[in-house]
Amino acid sequence: MLTLALAAPFAHAQSAPPVPAKSTASAIDPGSIQALKDMGAHLQTLTRFKVSTDLTGERVLADGQKLQHSATADIDVHRPNMLRAKMVSPRAVREIFYDGKLATIAIPAQKSYSTVEFTGNLGELVSKLEDRYGVEMPMADMFLWGTPAAPLDKIESAMNAGQDFIDNDLCDHYAFRQGNVDWQIWITTGDKPLPRKLVITNRSDEARPQSVQYFDWNLKPTFKDSVFNFTPPKGATAVELRSLENK
Repeated sequence: MLTLALAAPFAHAQSAPPVPAKSTASAIDPGSIQALKDMGAHLQTLTRFKVSTDLTGERVLADGQKLQHSATADIDVHRPNMLRAKMVSPRAVREIFYDGKLATIAIPAQKSYSTVEFTGNLGELVSKLEDRYGVEMPMADMFLWGTPAAPLDKIESAMNAGQDFIDNDLCDHYAFRQGNVDWQIWITTGDKPLPRKLVITNRSDEARPQSVQYFDWNLKPTFKDSVFNFTPPKGATAVELRSLENK
């Protein structure tokens, strides 16, 4: 579920009492688990949308000092099998195109691209790119939540942490612990729940580095299906996308 890992409470935030150290079963609030299920089910009903994210992550130096880095990503989606993603950071710009037949990863600054044949849905595409080629899709959880690929049985603790406003959206705030990772998610209230913020904390590092991600949704986008087709720019070179199995 935590593929996305790569704020201060608002005035309306409600503080939550600490969870006592009891058995795993008693540490899991069923309502918080159900909120994830409801959000996942709603995400799977979205057929055409645009979602953008601002991500801030931390890198820990050998002496424990933290360095913060930022990146953005935009994804256009037409389910079941069309997608365009653009990831931008000071270090690189990368684009992913999928038109239902071909998946292309392009790096404009290097004037290079790689293409593989594929005909699966977007959840299957996300898994294939990461498992076979080591390519992580930004906001990959959007295509996995609500499916068997994002099981909830590994969650060790779950709690409702109250409510916050993310921009003008009132959101329910949930906190989870899973292995060496603590993660929090803010989900819009109402019958159409969408994730608006995600915080991931790495507990395996004593410095506790975090990533913080905000999501903006457009459920009535105006893009045309032609945006999912990749046309190599003049002078671009096709390179082989090597499978991890061959390395």
